[in-house]
Amino acid sequence: MAHSAGEKIARAATRNARRAHSITLYLFILALVALVPAFIFSAVLLQRNNEAQERVVETLMVGTARSIVQTVEREIAANVTTLRILASEPYLLEGNIGAFHQRVKSALEGTGASIYLLDSDLISIMSTRVDFGTPPTPSADPESGRRALATGDVVASGLVFGAVSKRWVYNVLLPITLPGQQRMILGFNRFAENLAVPLRSSKLPAGWHVALIDSDGTVIAASPGAGGTGDNFALADASNLASSSGWMRLDADGRNYLAAVQRSPMTGWTLIAWAPGNIVAQPLSDAFWSLFVGGILLAATVILVIYWVSLQIGRSVHGLEADAKLLGAGEPVPVRDYPISEIATVSSALAEASRRRQAAEAEVRFLMRELAHRSKNQMTVIAAMAKQTAKNVDSITEFVASFEKRIFGLARSTDLLLAHGIAGVEFRELLTHQIDPFCPVEGGRVMLEGPAFRLNTQAAQILGMAAHELATNAVKYGAFASDTGTLSVTWSIEKDRLVLVWRETVQSMPARSRRRGFGTTVLESMVGRSLGAEVASAFHPDGVEWTFAIPAAALDPNAVPHETAEPEAAPLTSPEPASDKQPAVAAAGEEK
Repeated sequence: MAHSAGEKIARAATRNARRAHSITLYLFILALVALVPAFIFSAVLLQRNNEAQERVVETLMVGTARSIVQTVEREIAANVTTLRILASEPYLLEGNIGAFHQRVKSALEGTGASIYLLDSDLISIMSTRVDFGTPPTPSADPESGRRALATGDVVASGLVFGAVSKRWVYNVLLPITLPGQQRMILGFNRFAENLAVPLRSSKLPAGWHVALIDSDGTVIAASPGAGGTGDNFALADASNLASSSGWMRLDADGRNYLAAVQRSPMTGWTLIAWAPGNIVAQPLSDAFWSLFVGGILLAATVILVIYWVSLQIGRSVHGLEADAKLLGAGEPVPVRDYPISEIATVSSALAEASRRRQAAEAEVRFLMRELAHRSKNQMTVIAAMAKQTAKNVDSITEFVASFEKRIFGLARSTDLLLAHGIAGVEFRELLTHQIDPFCPVEGGRVMLEGPAFRLNTQAAQILGMAAHELATNAVKYGAFASDTGTLSVTWSIEKDRLVLVWRETVQSMPARSRRRGFGTTVLESMVGRSLGAEVASAFHPDGVEWTFAIPAAALDPNAVPHETAEPEAAPLTSPEPASDKQPAVAAAGEEK
């Protein structure tokens, strides 16, 4: 049956071992549970942050494009204002073109701008870029002139290559009517590169470009790297571009671009700010790779930490395993210094359990030796009890009854020894167990008084038998023979000795036989000789008194008891007679 139970336990342990996994796996799973959601959450935050950044850049570029267009329009508006002022010049109104030429040329000296006049046939009759009287030349931008004459309003031309300046310029044309109802055009001519100033002054993010193009798709001005003046704008068809409030996606040369477009209603020019799509997505890409590299480094660090922690836990657990095996084998378990406080606590508990087990096993071994020793002593005591009882009885029935009572008294002492073990027997408890069967200690007729004191096993057996004999005699002849007798048992410690006084009080002392009985042998021989005690007895008119002076060393639970010899008759040391001069009787412990 035991073998079958052992096999079941072994099979269960094998199944558990197959189902069990290393703590490293659980730590790795714990790390994944902690890190993966964090990475996902970080990626979501990065995506939302990138979207927010794109919206910021989008708003910034649309605003920048609108701001540049407004700057260009303010420039054109200033040119228009200049034309309107010049149109009211007295020399021009008087038809004195030469004086007008001279005055305006002086005013525009060093500005890079020029004023010219076109007649209704769009022939230049005056230009501040040349001397007055230079032969007239046709306009280099007749289309804008015809539109101005047709609409009667200010017209801003596209990019024009100047016939006189031989440079790229733009024109602002104002139709005027001179005296005599002569229709003419007062034009403002300026180098196109001057419009690049507001484009260059705008702070653009890295990778961004901006260009101002006319209605034909020709670049008027552009930021560095965005093309030159007069180049054809190849990124998109200008006629299809319109002002946008957000991104506009353009595809050119197999690449994707994001653009912010603003068209000027005043000039019809278009300003476009653009950048490759990957430039806008670059912050997200950089953040992603930073997260990816950081995640790898973090994961590597976590794996190393997990490996180190698993080594520490594994070594600690293996140490606990060794401690448990030592505990199971009954060997001492040392207290180990573990790096993990909880495991160190378990190790301390195992060491304490081992210490208690060692102590318990030592106590058990001691009790086994003591049991064998006590058993031999009890056999000797029982044999002596049988011999002495047989000497003082006249029949088998009387022998059995008397011998049985003494055996029961000895058994009660043995019960106390088994209950308390090596701690010793409490003296008061021993007296109570021996006296109670004859007269209840709590009944008012018995008084026990003295300090707490513990007895070793040998002393408990001997004093238990003595108390039993004295209580038996009290039932036959003394305090318990009638309903009025009382018993007082007191003890104290005096000069390393336990002084015990047994005093019975009765109304009258009955006559006694002088034959020595077993009680006398117990009190004189076993208590006196085995415990090295001084024993004395005295009779008073109202009862008997026994006094025992026992060395405390013979009663100490920590003292090594001696073998109990077979009791023999020994003379009893008696005190002087009481005050009534009655002689001391040596047979105070006699029986019938």
